[in-house]
Amino acid sequence: MNPDISKIAALLSDSTRSTILLSLMDGSIHPVTELAHMAKVKPQTASFHLHKMLEVNLVRVEKHGRHRYYKLISSEVAKIIESMLVIAPEPTVNSLRDSREKSAIHFARTCYDHLAGYIGVQITNSLIQKGIITKENLNFEVTPKGLHFFENLGINVEEQQKKRRAFARCCLDWSERQHHLAGALGNALLERMLELKWITRMPKTRAIQVTSTGRTQLEKVFGWDTGTGPLSQKST
Repeated sequence: MNPDISKIAALLSDSTRSTILLSLMDGSIHPVTELAHMAKVKPQTASFHLHKMLEVNLVRVEKHGRHRYYKLISSEVAKIIESMLVIAPEPTVNSLRDSREKSAIHFARTCYDHLAGYIGVQITNSLIQKGIITKENLNFEVTPKGLHFFENLGINVEEQQKKRRAFARCCLDWSERQHHLAGALGNALLERMLELKWITRMPKTRAIQVTSTGRTQLEKVFGWDTGTGPLSQKST
C-alpha cells in the first residue's frame, strides 16, 4: 500500500499550521508561546496544531521543565516545504510593514539551516563562477581550489563530508527560482558567516541582515560590487 499523503495535505491546508511550519523554517527551536504569537493564535491553539504535526512526524519536541520547545524534525521536511513554496502564490501586500517583511525575506533568509534568498543564490553563483564548487545534477562538488578556499574561511570540508547527511546539495530557492547551496556545507557556511558577524539573524523572523563588516567581506571574498543592487539597499 502507498503512504497516505492526504493526512499531510490536510495538515498543510490549515493556515495556522502552515504559518507555524514556515516559522520553524529558520531551523531554530521555539517555545509554544512564540509560535502562537507568530501565528496570531492563543498558546492553547498553537499546542493543538503542534500536537497534530507531531503525530505525522513533521516536528519534534523537547521538554524542559513545564515548557515545550518545537523544531522541524529534519532538513528533509524543510526541503519539501521549500519546494512547495516555489509553486505557492505570493501573499498579498496590504501595508508598508508587509512590504518590508517581504523584501527582507526575499533578500536573505534561513532555509532551515542554510542561507537562502538573493544572498544565498548570489553566494552560490559566485562559488561556481570562481571554480570553488561545480554543479553535478542536483548536487555540488568542491574542487581542489575550493578545498583551500573553505579552509581559509575556517571550514573543514572533510569534516562536513563525514556527517550523516547530504554534503552539498542543490536547493531550489522559491523567491529567486535558482539553486542555492544546502546540505552540511551550506549549513557550515551559514554558521561561519554568523560567527564572523558578516550576517545577523533578525528577531522573530527567518530573515537575515548583512552587517557593515559583511558588506566589505562579501565584496572581498565573492567579488561583488556592494554599492549597487539589493545589497546596498537592504543591508545594515
